[in-house]
Amino acid sequence: MFLIAIIFRLGNRLQMPKKAPITGKVLPPLDYLLAFEAAAKAQSFAKASKVLNISETAISRKVRLLEQHYDVPLFVRGHRSVSLTQQGAILLATVEKSLDLMRDVSRDMLAKHQANTVSISATNSVASLWLMPQLRKFNKSNGRIRISLVSSDSDAECLSDSMDLTILRGDGDWPGYDAQLLFGETVFPVCSPEYLKNNPTVTSLTALPELDLIEVTSSHAEWMTWHTWLNGNDVSTSLMERAVAFNTYPLSIQAAVDGLGVVLGWAHLVDPLLERGALVRPIQDVSVRTQSGYYLLKNPTQKVFPELRIVEDWLLGLSAVRKRYA
Repeated sequence: MFLIAIIFRLGNRLQMPKKAPITGKVLPPLDYLLAFEAAAKAQSFAKASKVLNISETAISRKVRLLEQHYDVPLFVRGHRSVSLTQQGAILLATVEKSLDLMRDVSRDMLAKHQANTVSISATNSVASLWLMPQLRKFNKSNGRIRISLVSSDSDAECLSDSMDLTILRGDGDWPGYDAQLLFGETVFPVCSPEYLKNNPTVTSLTALPELDLIEVTSSHAEWMTWHTWLNGNDVSTSLMERAVAFNTYPLSIQAAVDGLGVVLGWAHLVDPLLERGALVRPIQDVSVRTQSGYYLLKNPTQKVFPELRIVEDWLLGLSAVRKRYA
């Protein structure tokens, strides 16, 4: 009795240990829950593997790791099928609701992104030489934003009401549109490194009229030609002969890259080709700067949506970091 009394008194003095708090990650990885849901609905790891397009071994492993996470069995394994335990059935009821809610939200977000395609129109030169080299980087960072690009040298087509943004060359005055300058118009001769090597006189300004000059035939009367550029630099054009003419500027640039002659290069449009060495400036520090430029146009009455703002900010950001020409 004495011994029992002592033990009883000591027991009264002992404090019951507190329940240890849960530490670590409470939520398991999402792929464990997806595997569990698929296996529970199909009542088979093999069928679940076909639903999720992963191996049966991967399904089994993810379910096993989920059971280890909760430290309870979730399935009763059969020969070719599985059935939920009581704990598994309780977990499935909540997991299904949660995953269905996430699927609905994701579906709505994707539908909104896909519906709000941003339409951009631009001249052939800007579309192929300035925009296209930049689109790959944009798509990597904004994969859910779809851009529809229309390339045309017709101002009327570019200013169609169906366009969200337009890039055109001019003086900045388009009635009914907000215009923001992207870059100015600085023009200088460019040619391929091979053409420069085979025609060393291309480095002489006065020798240009006697060389293979590539021209662009444009319906825009204000478009700068070799006559205009040479006269602006006090060079006689009496001996000038055209090597070849193209109806679009991108074709003339490609001809220069292929070594057919010398073409007038618009700064910013030919910058990527100069940077990678496909074209060179045979006469450094000689150029003509006009009062025109390339502007981003937007109708202020049109509907503004998030994707449009993102694309507009991206284009203005490209303008902000552009190379500056005197």
